[in-house]
Amino acid sequence: MKQLSILGSTGSIGCKALAIIEMFPEQFGVKALAAGTNVELLAGQIKRFSPELAVVIDANRALELKGMVPSKTGVEIMYGEDGYRAAATHGSVDMVVSAIVGAAGLVPTLAAIEAGKNIALANKESIVMAGEIVAKRADEKGIRLLPIDSEHSAVFQCIVGQRKEDLDGILLTGSGGPFLNRPATEFASITPEDALAHPTWQMGKKISVDSATLMNKGLEAIEAKFLFKVSLDMIKIVIHPQSVIHSMVSFRDGSIIAQLGIPDMKGAIAYAISYPERLPLRQPIPDFVNIDPLTFKKPDLDKFPCLALAYTAGKAGGTLPAVLNASNEMAVQAFLDRRIPFVKIPEVISRTMEIHSVVANPELPDIIEADKWARKMADELLK
Repeated sequence: MKQLSILGSTGSIGCKALAIIEMFPEQFGVKALAAGTNVELLAGQIKRFSPELAVVIDANRALELKGMVPSKTGVEIMYGEDGYRAAATHGSVDMVVSAIVGAAGLVPTLAAIEAGKNIALANKESIVMAGEIVAKRADEKGIRLLPIDSEHSAVFQCIVGQRKEDLDGILLTGSGGPFLNRPATEFASITPEDALAHPTWQMGKKISVDSATLMNKGLEAIEAKFLFKVSLDMIKIVIHPQSVIHSMVSFRDGSIIAQLGIPDMKGAIAYAISYPERLPLRQPIPDFVNIDPLTFKKPDLDKFPCLALAYTAGKAGGTLPAVLNASNEMAVQAFLDRRIPFVKIPEVISRTMEIHSVVANPELPDIIEADKWARKMADELLK
């Protein structure tokens, strides 16, 4: 039986992972659950899965959780950075599902790698911020980084069994988000509710806004660069509104292999935690006979400048991707809080990147410092 630790257990990916685990109780166990502030949902997960360790963000929520969970469960309750590190390095765990949203996932993910745990990776920000460090340490430890993002899972499935030297390029598909066909002249009136209404995927708030700005595609391109050890120039973004083709890989003989499926994250999650096995999820396949035509288009970088900003940061490297990620997190939250309009998100990111003095070949402390600096600078710009 494979024992798992779920970092971000109350989020969208964490809940779906636990639903899959519950479907196959003879194959998976849960030793640790780490959440943020959703104590009530975490308490229910503890009762269902009986982990040895549960973690929340701070001492007050830890006390609240203790009041909700009977002492007879025997679960140890921790909080904060020490707690997340403990969940990531738990001795009984074989694999860590890294699904904490944002930069907060970097330190626990690295801790899990240092502890020799294979990673089912949904936290793209840890790779965006510190891709060279994460990839190098994983290689040194002989750790598998198995992607949970549907696009990266698709690429991984397309290249399994193929020779690396035959790879010619990666085509990351994206739906284009809810504003693909909305004129740019109407972007100033976009509300958080508009941005969260994704046309094909059900996701958390932050990633939904990233999808609406196309920043998510840029972050995915940077992540793919490190996961698959290719140059950013080999990675192209293709807008595919139907979300049936999850991504494609081209080879030097002109062949292209694509991975298709319904727009549901369960398939990617299941493949990551069960690799190389495929779990019998019994999910429906696309109705190819009656499906609408599959269409593709080039992304409009003038209309969606966040994608161009991500490629700029990815090509520059150093600490700039960490600054990109941090300023984006700040700007997205400000938009969700109705402090800035939608069109100001790329402006905040762009200005923060322009001011930053890039550190080439950074160590982890440099990246963490760049993240802190970018958040402070973005906050000043937001004011």
